[in-house]
Amino acid sequence: MKKISLLSLLLTALFFTPLVAQTHNTLSNQEKKAGWVLLFDGKSFDGWRKYNGTEMPAEWIIEDGAMKYQRGEKAGRMLGNDLVYARKKYSDFELTVDWKIEEKGNSGLFYYVVEATDQRIYSSAPEVQMLDNWQASDNKLANHLSGSLYDMVPALPSNGKPAGEWNTIVIRIKDGKATHTQNGVKVCEYSIWTPEWKELVANSKFKEWPGFVNGPAKEGYIGIQDHGYNVWIRNIKIREL
Repeated sequence: MKKISLLSLLLTALFFTPLVAQTHNTLSNQEKKAGWVLLFDGKSFDGWRKYNGTEMPAEWIIEDGAMKYQRGEKAGRMLGNDLVYARKKYSDFELTVDWKIEEKGNSGLFYYVVEATDQRIYSSAPEVQMLDNWQASDNKLANHLSGSLYDMVPALPSNGKPAGEWNTIVIRIKDGKATHTQNGVKVCEYSIWTPEWKELVANSKFKEWPGFVNGPAKEGYIGIQDHGYNVWIRNIKIREL
């Protein structure tokens, strides 16, 4: 029997390891048993559509296993090409998403999205910020940085990664108790539909927005914002609690 050299074993390990590391948009057997469901398979926009629409906006494409909003000439302007996963509404859930953004980029992840005529996705749905914390123009307030409940609760510590690097955000909501975990660290904790929530709204830009003063809804869609910048999203997984 021929002896296998240590060099051969190392080369084999180096060859196979990247293949394992690059398996995205899939569920392990353990995740399936725990009730996780994929909202994006890396190949199609099945289940997704434009907010208040029926089709997928042309500005969204699939690139290297991620959904991507392609930056246009009007970067920074919200042009109404926001997305919702319209197959199901969620109330108590745990959602995990990988995202990265271009330099100066700005986008957001929404939950409890409710569609209403002549309204935008941010009119009543809470937003979890996705931002280039270093170069984006909207980086002056702590509660505008990545991982924050936008304009309401800052992500502390501020541990978002630089533009071009992948972040992982996990949103967990159970019985009105919400947490955000960004890159493995819990950065936000708050309660919804409580006096605490009303105070957060009263001290935010949403203080006169009916969707926030009277809300948010008890259930809704998961949504992603078009803010005009390149943003990539993958590994969108959810489980109901």
